Amino acid sequence: MEVAESDTSRDMIEFLAKRSSWIARLDRRHIARMGKLLGLLAFMLDNRHRRIVRRNLRFTHPEWSKERIRKTTRSVYQNMGVTLLEICQIPFLSREDILQRVRLRGGETLTEAMGNPAGVIMVSAHLGNWEMAPLFASCYFRRPVAAVARRVRPETLNRWLLGLRGRFGNIILDKESALPRMARLLRRGMALGILIDQGTMRSEGLEVKFFGKTVTATPAPALLARRYNVPVIPAFCVREADQQLTLIADPPLKLQRSDDLRADLIANTQMMTDAIERAIRAYPDQWFWFHKRWKRHYPHLYREDLGRRLIRKRKNRQN
Repeated sequence: MEVAESDTSRDMIEFLAKRSSWIARLDRRHIARMGKLLGLLAFMLDNRHRRIVRRNLRFTHPEWSKERIRKTTRSVYQNMGVTLLEICQIPFLSREDILQRVRLRGGETLTEAMGNPAGVIMVSAHLGNWEMAPLFASCYFRRPVAAVARRVRPETLNRWLLGLRGRFGNIILDKESALPRMARLLRRGMALGILIDQGTMRSEGLEVKFFGKTVTATPAPALLARRYNVPVIPAFCVREADQQLTLIADPPLKLQRSDDLRADLIANTQMMTDAIERAIRAYPDQWFWFHKRWKRHYPHLYREDLGRRLIRKRKNRQN
């Protein structure tokens, strides 16, 4: 499933990956304690992303008090700390380890979808431990899952992540050229995972509502589902109160299909976005609020960060 890390989480993953051999030996309780401590430290030091998280929360939850936003922001950082440590453990986990660490809710739905000879599309979000979802699915059903991932820098970290994501035969597709390969894999009846909670270029996306605000979203899963007549399952790997991960598989979405292709793509992309929003509302402190999700239509939310990017671009042109 597609992943895009912020500068902070990417640097932290790289740092922890180099020390993951001892992290791998920690049990779930120690991972939770250390991850929350790590997240709390980042919360206190990372002014830039703390500002982004708070503004996103205020923008999408205007009814929340300042205290609730502050507490949720802190919890967002703590959950991210736990997730990063869990990710660093993955290369050392066996198939049996992964099956023990993740519960499955909605097993009948997912079993039926995974058994569909025409394939299935699982749409998800950067919620909970999104890296574990395709790995658990491939271990549980003993068949590979195809997932879309964005290339990260430096290349050493990118190779480490590709190795992690490609365990148990999973196929990792580069986002920049993924659509033709996704189509070919669906024609072969494979399960395809796509994270659809982050933005895309206006020229490549459709406008939908997300938390009541306009965003641009990818129409790729709606287009593929229509073209190959495959079910679309919202699926999310979240962390419960006991720190156990749970893969939640919702029933297939009832997609619109008419003679108007564009109308169907807009309606179905909105339907998928609504499923993402419902999951985030259920676990608000586990979503990746660090992302500047509303920047294309509401740039004032991130004026400092967008201004910094503009200055860098100007300097690069001069050089």
